[in-house]
Amino acid sequence: MTVKTKRTPQQIGKASKVKGARFELECAHYLQAHGYPNAHRTAQHCGKTGDAGDVEGVPGLHIECKHVERLNLYSAYHQAVRDSTANGNGNIPVVIHRKNREETLVTLSLDNFIQTYSAGRNGGEKGEL
Repeated sequence: MTVKTKRTPQQIGKASKVKGARFELECAHYLQAHGYPNAHRTAQHCGKTGDAGDVEGVPGLHIECKHVERLNLYSAYHQAVRDSTANGNGNIPVVIHRKNREETLVTLSLDNFIQTYSAGRNGGEKGEL
C-alpha cells in the first residue's frame, strides 16, 4: 500500500504558478495560430512590471489569463481594468479564463464587446477597434 505525502504550501504555490504560466503560454500560442503572430507571454520578454498584461501583442487588448477552479471573475476583470488604465493606452481589458477540463472563455464588458463586434461588422480590420 502506498502512502500519500501531503504537499507543503510552498509546493502548492509553485504548482499554481507553473499552471498559470503554462496557460499564458497556451493562450499566446492560440492567438499566434489565429492571426496574431506578435502575441507573446509578457514574463518571457520584459518581466512583470505590475501593469503589463499576461499576454501582449494583440492590438487594442489588455489580456489577463486565469486558470483556476474558483475564479473571482469581477476581481480578475477589475485587475485587467486597473492595469490597462495604468498603461494609459486605451486598450480593452479582457480576461481569458478556464477551469480544469472545461472550455476556455473570454470576459469583457458589454460596452467593449459591442465596440469590438461593431468594428468587425463595419468592415474594420482584425485588431482594429
